[in-house]
Amino acid sequence: MQTQPRWLLIATLFFLTAALARADEGMWLFSDPPRDLLKTKYDFDPSPEWLEHLQRSSVRFNNGGSGSFVSADGLVMTNHHVGSGALQKLSTAGRDYLATGFLAKTPDEELRCHDLELNVLVSIEDVTDRIEAAVKPDHSPQQAYEARRAAMNTIEQQSLEKTGLRSDVVTLYHGGLYHLYRYQRYTDVRLVFAPEVDIAFFGGDPDNFEYPRYCLDICFFRVYENDKPAKIEHYLRWSPGGVDDGELVFVSGHPGRTNRLKTVAHLKFLRDRILPAQLDEVRRREILLEIYGGRSREAERQAQQELFGYRNRRKALLGALAGLQDPEIMKRKTAEEEAIRRALAGRPELEAKYADAWQKVAGAIDQWAEIEEEYHLLEAAAAFNSQLFHTARHIVRLAEESEKPNAERLREYRQSNLASLRQQLFSAAPIYPELEITRLADSLGMYAEMAGIESPMVRKVLSGKSPQARAEELIGGTRLANPAQRKTLVEGGPAAVRASADPMIDLVRLVDPPARALRKQFDENVEEPLNQAYGKIARARFALGGKDVYPDATFTLRLALGVVRGLEQAGQAVPPWTTIGGAYLHAAEHGDTAPFKLPRSWTEHKDDLALNTPLNFVSTNDIIGGNSGSPVVNRDGELVGIIFDGNRYSLVWGFVYDDEQGRAVAVDSRAITEALNKVYSAINVVEELGVRR
Repeated sequence: MQTQPRWLLIATLFFLTAALARADEGMWLFSDPPRDLLKTKYDFDPSPEWLEHLQRSSVRFNNGGSGSFVSADGLVMTNHHVGSGALQKLSTAGRDYLATGFLAKTPDEELRCHDLELNVLVSIEDVTDRIEAAVKPDHSPQQAYEARRAAMNTIEQQSLEKTGLRSDVVTLYHGGLYHLYRYQRYTDVRLVFAPEVDIAFFGGDPDNFEYPRYCLDICFFRVYENDKPAKIEHYLRWSPGGVDDGELVFVSGHPGRTNRLKTVAHLKFLRDRILPAQLDEVRRREILLEIYGGRSREAERQAQQELFGYRNRRKALLGALAGLQDPEIMKRKTAEEEAIRRALAGRPELEAKYADAWQKVAGAIDQWAEIEEEYHLLEAAAAFNSQLFHTARHIVRLAEESEKPNAERLREYRQSNLASLRQQLFSAAPIYPELEITRLADSLGMYAEMAGIESPMVRKVLSGKSPQARAEELIGGTRLANPAQRKTLVEGGPAAVRASADPMIDLVRLVDPPARALRKQFDENVEEPLNQAYGKIARARFALGGKDVYPDATFTLRLALGVVRGLEQAGQAVPPWTTIGGAYLHAAEHGDTAPFKLPRSWTEHKDDLALNTPLNFVSTNDIIGGNSGSPVVNRDGELVGIIFDGNRYSLVWGFVYDDEQGRAVAVDSRAITEALNKVYSAINVVEELGVRR
């Protein structure tokens, strides 16, 4: 028998032992949890009932966050910063719930949110064979893309009609697998409790993505059905005892996006083109909103939540970009890629099938580079930073797409997504004209800068006016700020939209043909080739080492395991917990000035609190943006905390996981009940959680 080359043995061993080598790494599918890892390392084997209960207790927020049911009467807990958009939309110039907080002591006092949609994952079905069967070997990229889209739209529509559940085909491994996720939708969502932003985001931007932290970043909502609190079978029991150092814990949430399985060529494109461009834009908009907020206290209130988002995004992008600029990380990614390609070279039957995938990814990236800037400005609408523009485009495109068979529609206008889209379009959430003008004028100016003021399309868009004057004309002239007008246009169908003389509708009509053309180029020359190439890479991984490699995050439910563990910073050991008393010390160290100023409710009740109560803790659970609000549970499935952040060392986790210093940051269940009881007198909430006072 011929002995295999040593390099081939090493490469194969690398893939076969990948799960164990990565320690607590992994955003695992609930349909394929890491059982071997849990048994080997933690002597824990979750039962199907344990997994189903946690799955059905977990909640996805349509604004990009996570949460969980915590009572049988539809009570949902998430982060304050996940719920803050709803808080701001419920606020007015004279009633700012972000600043003051909110407590409904009875169901009658709970406030209905304008446009929140919560999803609970009910079932998962592998539909890979159905999707792949639709794409034929002799299809051109255009035919392949259209066939894949048609199959996905059709599967979702059939599922919706059969079950009544929201049905989404999810692409996993960037094209290696396709799963059908079915969700229970909740659209009547009401605010129950929120603390003041000064304690929810205590430490502000300086402390963001840092540790130690001292935040009560929580918010409670309730879902209703038929105007009554929903009756929930699966909800998480509250742990009054919290967690211990070194304890195994799980995070069940909806991580947004990771790029860990991308090729080195793809990562270099993100590093050199995409992330720097995004960072420039985020910085620009952050400055714009800071200036706008300086006009008045009301302007500051209007811009506050969006400004928080850009500040948060800036820090996240800086951390991600720093990771890709780290030679050691790129060496690691290159070594991983070379290992799998060498392993394929040792298996001729696999090499013939899959070896060209990396070249195909590089070719698609080249196509992307040619249209990236123009695509971002027009199809991604960076040139039109206006809520009213996006509303107008949805109205125009919905009218056009609704005249096509469902299988041929753009994905966002497929039949299975229309209920969610309509809820957003008809929302009565406030729109602030001056803020809209400010944002649109700046983005039109950016368009002129990037494309050139003499560009034919720029000249058409500006219509002989300055960006400021054109923005004032568009926002001042449109009637789309009125939800009744939006509803009239949508329900009037294509004829009503075509007959509309609204200036924002006219602007969309002007830019939509080139925007659609760019999208067509991207879909057919970038997205479809990438799907096919990454599908090959995924199947190569499966053939070499099984499915021990989890898929990249897709804002779908995942399970992450880890342990409560401190870290070392600047040569100093940092314990896994902070305490409520530490928050008062942290405030004093900064002179009790914003953003380190505790709200009055906390200063008034300091003597009532047990100051040694753990407030925040860190763990090695693998998280990313989108996990905000995710429950942290112990082996018994009890809620011991809620994720609200990662530390600075976790910012590279979009590309590589490393738990030497990277940590997830959570609010401890003990601090939540202590604050609800003694600071806010939210006795009704505490009793509903089943916690003794």
